[in-house]
Amino acid sequence: MSQAPITVFVPRDSAALAVGADEVAQALTEACAARGIALNLVRNGSRGMFWLETLIEVATPQGRRAFGPVEADDVDALLDAGLLDGSTHAQSHPLSMGLTEQLPWLARQERLTFARMGLTDPLSLADYEAHGGWAGLRRAIALGGEAVVQEVLDSGLRGRGGAAFPAGIKWRTVRQTPATQKYIACNADEGDSGTFSDRMTLEGDPFMLIEGMAIAGLAVGATQGYVYVRSEYPHAIDTFNAAIALATQAGFLGDDVCGSGQAFHLTLRKAAGAYVCGEETAMLESIEGKRGIVRAKPPLPAIEGLFGMPTVINNVITLASVPIILARGAAFYKDFGVGRSKGTLPFQLAGNIRHGGLVEKAFGLTLRELVEDFGGGTRSGRPIKAIQVGGPLGAYVPPSQWDVPLDYEAYAALGLVVGHGGIVVHDDTANLAELARYAMHFCALESCGKCTPCRIGSTRGVEVIDRITRNKGEVREQQVHLLRDLCDTMLNGSLCAMGGMTPYPVLSALNHYPADFGLDEAPAATHAATQAGAAPAKPGIATA
Repeated sequence: MSQAPITVFVPRDSAALAVGADEVAQALTEACAARGIALNLVRNGSRGMFWLETLIEVATPQGRRAFGPVEADDVDALLDAGLLDGSTHAQSHPLSMGLTEQLPWLARQERLTFARMGLTDPLSLADYEAHGGWAGLRRAIALGGEAVVQEVLDSGLRGRGGAAFPAGIKWRTVRQTPATQKYIACNADEGDSGTFSDRMTLEGDPFMLIEGMAIAGLAVGATQGYVYVRSEYPHAIDTFNAAIALATQAGFLGDDVCGSGQAFHLTLRKAAGAYVCGEETAMLESIEGKRGIVRAKPPLPAIEGLFGMPTVINNVITLASVPIILARGAAFYKDFGVGRSKGTLPFQLAGNIRHGGLVEKAFGLTLRELVEDFGGGTRSGRPIKAIQVGGPLGAYVPPSQWDVPLDYEAYAALGLVVGHGGIVVHDDTANLAELARYAMHFCALESCGKCTPCRIGSTRGVEVIDRITRNKGEVREQQVHLLRDLCDTMLNGSLCAMGGMTPYPVLSALNHYPADFGLDEAPAATHAATQAGAAPAKPGIATA
C-alpha cells in the first residue's frame, strides 16, 4: 500500500520568490523524489510574515506546522530532522515556528479580507469555494442590486485607498445614473512606498477581488470591469489574468454570472508607470489610452467616468472587502473598528523594521502597537525617530503622536492621513530635512504638469529646502517662511492630491524635527498648510 502524499505549502508570493521560494520548492521536490516520499506541493500565498520567508508549512493532524526562514540548502537537514513526519526532533529544529495559526503575529490579528491569505492555492477554484468563496456573490444575486448597495452603505465601508469616501454612496450614485453602459474600475496601481496589500491580494487571493468586482457590477448595472495594475507587478499580472480566465470558464464572469441573467466581464490593464495615475481620473485617462493627466471635477466619475459613462472607482482592498460583507452581513462587518472607521485595514509594515509584513487589524489600534508589538522595533536596533504613515506624501509622525488611535477622523484632526495603510519606519540616523527634500523632488518628477502649484511649486520647494540647509541666520528664517508659504499654495491650489499632499511630509518634518534643518526650534506655524486638518486623498490612493 503506497503512502498518502504529504501536503507541504511553499509561497508563490513575490516577496517569497525574491528570497528563493522557487529554489526551496525545487529542492523539496527533488529531495522527496530521491527519498521516495510522496509529496503534494501547494504553492500558496504569503501569510505576510516577510521576515520568515521562505515560510514552509506542513499539514499535520494538529494543523499546519511552520518552518522559516527556509533556504534551499536547509531542505535536506529539515527532512533528516523529520520535517514531514512530525517528529519531536523536527519540532525542536531552529527553523521550527510551531503551529502557524498559533503564532502571535497571526493570532492577534482580525483577518477578514485576508482570511484566506496563505491558506489556499490562489488559482484553485475548489480551494476558494471551500474557504467561503462566492458566498457573497450568490447572496448578492439573491438580494438584487438595490439591496446590495444598501448593504454596502450599512456596513460603513469606506475607501481603503486613502480617500475614505463611503463606498456605498459611490455605488448608489452610479446605480441611479441612467446610461447605456456602466463600468467598474479598480485601482491596483499601488505606487506608494511601503505598501503591498494590493499586490498580495492579486497574487494570493485573486478570486476575492473578482468576486467583489462582480458584486459591484451586478449591484450598479455595470457589465464591464477594468483592473489597472502597475507594470512593476509581473507576477500579480500573470496570476490575475489566469484567475480571470478560470472564473470566466466556471461562469463567475461572462454573459450570465452564476445563472443570474446578468453579464459582467473583467479585463486587466497594465499601468503606464506614472505615480499620478493612481489618482482616479488620471487612471481613467490612462485606461482610455491617453496620457495620464488629472481631469477637472465636476463632472464626477460616478456620473461621467470611463469613456464618459458612470463608473464606480474603488481600490483593490475596498472591492476585496465586499465579499465578506455580503456573505456575513453589514452588521457583522461594522462591528469591527471605531467611530466612523468601520471594519479592518491591512496595515503594511516596512522600512527599518525588524518584523516587516502585513497586519490586518480593526481600526482603533495605535501606531506604537503596530510598530513595537507587531514590528518588533527597528531592524538596526536603534531607536525609532520618525514613522511615515500614508505613503511618500504622508506625514512623518513623531513619538508624541504614536498613541493616537489609527482611524480616519483622529488622524485627520492632527493633519495626518491613514492612507493605504503603508507604514515606513526610520531610526535615529535618518535626516528629516533630506526626506522632506525627497518629497518635493518626488513630486517634481511625478507631477502630470497640468497645474502650476504642483508642477512649479515642487521644483521651487527643492530649491528652498536646499537654501535652508545651506544658510544660517536671517536668510534661513526667510527661507523657512517662504517654504511654509509655498506649501500653503500647493495645499490649497493644486488640482489633485499630488501637489496637495506634498506639503504633509515637508511640514511635519519641519515642525517636529527642526534640528535636521539646522533650526533651534520649529518657527511658529502661521499658515493654513501647517494646520492642515482633513487631508485630501493622495494620488496613489485617491480612489476611495
